Amino acid sequence: MKYLFLVRHAKSSWDNPLLDDFSRPLNERGKRDAPRMAKRLKEKEVLITHMLSSTAKRTMATAKRFAEILNFPENQIQKKAELYHATSDKMLDVLQHVPNHYPTVMLVGHNPGLTELANRLSDWKIENIPTTGMVAFKFKIDDWKQLDWKSGELLFYDYPKSKVD
Repeated sequence: MKYLFLVRHAKSSWDNPLLDDFSRPLNERGKRDAPRMAKRLKEKEVLITHMLSSTAKRTMATAKRFAEILNFPENQIQKKAELYHATSDKMLDVLQHVPNHYPTVMLVGHNPGLTELANRLSDWKIENIPTTGMVAFKFKIDDWKQLDWKSGELLFYDYPKSKVD
């Protein structure tokens, strides 16, 4: 059995129009939402064994906030440049190369690829994963290489405005 948690980066700042997209930091709402959502995940007693993140500033900042709350070592977040605005096919390829000894993986990434990935992994349809939204899946597979389209069972979908803390 393998478990996958997809997290869209938290809300980013557009305050500095001179910054390129890759370098945008989190805004105040993003800094607030990321730990709130990580706490919701922690309440489900999830133990993340491997974390992947796009190398964009906002995704790394989101991953670090999740890591802190989930007691995941920040220095073990695997930074993957190819996840920056990756397609669902590229994300699937990255996930299929996760070492098999990790049963529970979190991938922090970007839309539209992340929503497309979520929709292609199961029969459940999500119109749009909002910032700091999370989608969790269970796969009846023994090896990440077996991960494929429509092979997942949706466990939950959550996002900051779905309920009040």
